[in-house]
Amino acid sequence: EKAVNLKKDLAEMQEWMTQAEEEYLEKDFEYKSPEELENAVEEMKRAKEDVLQKEVRVKILKDNIKMLATKIPSSGQDLATELNVVLENYQLLCNRIRGKCHTLEEVWSCWIELLHYLDLETAWLNNLEEKVQMTENLPDKLDAVNDALESLESVLRHPADNRTQIRELGQTLIDGGILDDIISEKLEAFNARYEELSHLAVSRQIALEQQLQTMRETDHMLQVLQENLVELDRQLTSYLTDRIDAFQMPQEAQ
Repeated sequence: EKAVNLKKDLAEMQEWMTQAEEEYLEKDFEYKSPEELENAVEEMKRAKEDVLQKEVRVKILKDNIKMLATKIPSSGQDLATELNVVLENYQLLCNRIRGKCHTLEEVWSCWIELLHYLDLETAWLNNLEEKVQMTENLPDKLDAVNDALESLESVLRHPADNRTQIRELGQTLIDGGILDDIISEKLEAFNARYEELSHLAVSRQIALEQQLQTMRETDHMLQVLQENLVELDRQLTSYLTDRIDAFQMPQEAQ
């Protein structure tokens, strides 16, 4: 009777493993939204816990069959053969579910990482847009234009590392058919805004550089003119002090 019960337990264990394999490993999942992906991750975590909890039951079966084999070798031998099949299938199921759980957790981590880098670059784009707007309607003063140019150039020196991460993470998920529509939409919107703002910022940078160069040249010309006027004033004052007649002066002084 004990051998019959153990044989029944082995059959039930095998049946449960078959159902678990069908439910967790053979279904075709399509992750078209973050919610679906997150639910799949949580489901596989529960599946992993459920399968690992059966380890206690498997050990009890193993111990009971060994004990029976010492008492009734013939029955125990038959059950031991069936047990080995169950043990192999159970270990295979554990490994496959662990693997799928790990894969889904990696995919979810990849998605969260992508969102993180998108948030960082969006904040940078907002800052860049603000700096570009600050270059409009500047006072016609050299210091104001120079400060605006330096501020804009400082933001434009932003490294491209984050954008590289966004491109690689997005492509990895899209290639796997995971959240591809949502990610494609996000990347398209981000890239379009990045191209537009970057082009506008560089155009404003060039315009400010040209404006600054013109202002510096004008400032230099005014400085030279001022120095010449001071020198001319000194000479004229000297002529008047010495009461020199205008016709005695050099023609340019006249």
